[in-house]
Amino acid sequence: MKILFATTNPAKIKKYSDKLKEKNIELLTIKDIDVKLNIIENGKDCIENAYIKAKAYYDATGITTIGMDNSLFIEELTDDEQPGTHVRRVNGKELNDEEMIEYYTNLVKENGGKLTAKWVYGMVIYDGKENKEYTWSKSDFYFIDTPSPKRNIGYPLDSIAIIPEFNKYLVELTEEEKNNNIRKDSTMDNKVVNFIVDSILN
Repeated sequence: MKILFATTNPAKIKKYSDKLKEKNIELLTIKDIDVKLNIIENGKDCIENAYIKAKAYYDATGITTIGMDNSLFIEELTDDEQPGTHVRRVNGKELNDEEMIEYYTNLVKENGGKLTAKWVYGMVIYDGKENKEYTWSKSDFYFIDTPSPKRNIGYPLDSIAIIPEFNKYLVELTEEEKNNNIRKDSTMDNKVVNFIVDSILN
């Protein structure tokens, strides 16, 4: 069975495609179907944005579609101050990597030098009749106000995120430490795969 994953991010596809293949589910991507929509992701949270993407691509293709989005939640900020789904967009401007590091470093400084953060993920599967939702979070890090000189292109917040288990910047983890993190993440990945399989086959 083929389903569409409404993303162009190869990392997201790689995370789930092999495990889904074992269940006879093939993931198609936006590149595979050659349909590119201009979608306005104006939902109030990651689940709403995931639904907007899934429904838009289902309506355009007729293929059962997975939409996925994520948002950033910072414990010490008020609801109005949360980055939410607009991590890069601040005051109407799309920030580049260095601007993001500067903005979030200043935010940490304004709030005492340390901010407890978590990523919240949302996934929606839409088949034209109903949508099924799944959400999870990753919260094993915090931000500090002095960035690492190292950069992970496209993931600038890795330069101010500290992983408590290693007391190191995320961007400075060794391969062994990264693999340890990946092993922990794989438990969650398996739960996501099970959600996809159950939603598609039941």
